[in-house]
Amino acid sequence: MSIFQTSLMGLASIYFSGFMLLRLLQNRLIFEPKSLVLATPATFNLPYEEVWLSVTTAHNQTEQISGWWIPQTEPTNRVILFLHGASGNMAANEKSCNLERVAKLYQLGFSVFMIDYRGYGNSQGRFPRETRVYEDAAIAWNYLIQEKGFSPEEIFVYGHSLGGAIAVDLCLQQPKAAGLIAEGCFTSIKDMAQYRRRIQIFPLKLVVTQKFDFINKIKSIKVPVLFIHGMEDKVIPVTMSQKLFAAAPEPKKLVLLPDAGHNNLSQVGGDRYLKTLQEFFLGRYN
Repeated sequence: MSIFQTSLMGLASIYFSGFMLLRLLQNRLIFEPKSLVLATPATFNLPYEEVWLSVTTAHNQTEQISGWWIPQTEPTNRVILFLHGASGNMAANEKSCNLERVAKLYQLGFSVFMIDYRGYGNSQGRFPRETRVYEDAAIAWNYLIQEKGFSPEEIFVYGHSLGGAIAVDLCLQQPKAAGLIAEGCFTSIKDMAQYRRRIQIFPLKLVVTQKFDFINKIKSIKVPVLFIHGMEDKVIPVTMSQKLFAAAPEPKKLVLLPDAGHNNLSQVGGDRYLKTLQEFFLGRYN
């Protein structure tokens, strides 16, 4: 065997090994969970209760999902299920952008329920995967229905970034939900891989197993959808929300906020962010 042939075989072996590692461990590139929770809703002067939801795994083990129930002081039928993105947890820092968003939703008169997917924060379980975060969102939905007594028509689902891909999957399963708010969301993991140009040497149709295929799921959605995106988002391009909006059926709305990035939209957006949400919510309730 020639040196050239030996070199080709070596390169092929390296290529195949890289391909298999990406298939088997790509969730390690997608999810960025942190275990340390450095704030609570009380940090933002919000009343809250710690909630623990039990999950029975395929191996008949019980795992716990950590959540915060943030109720309005007066009883209300207005509630939001908040699903955070891939990085951190419900409050991975003292100036949590997730709690910043939730505080604004609370300001609009909604009770809010938020969770950490298994593998995030204080939630138990192995490193996250696509199927498990979908299951966690469904369990959180069931908590609002079964334990808190809300009807599907009273529950809005808010997803930020990867949380939007989780939220659209939940709304497909729950077509009577009040509505979906998708902030700073991507079209699919395959499209994100192409955008970031990290693994284009591999056939993406074969390598991508954690699909989060928002763009195809949104075509079948039955609930009103609000897309919000910061025009200075350097993590997920604004064009992806534009494509999602184009693919979604009516009723739908797209709002692009200038000067806002991926994690500071609720802060930079200020009054316009609040007005956008309020108009969407009132359009559904009136």
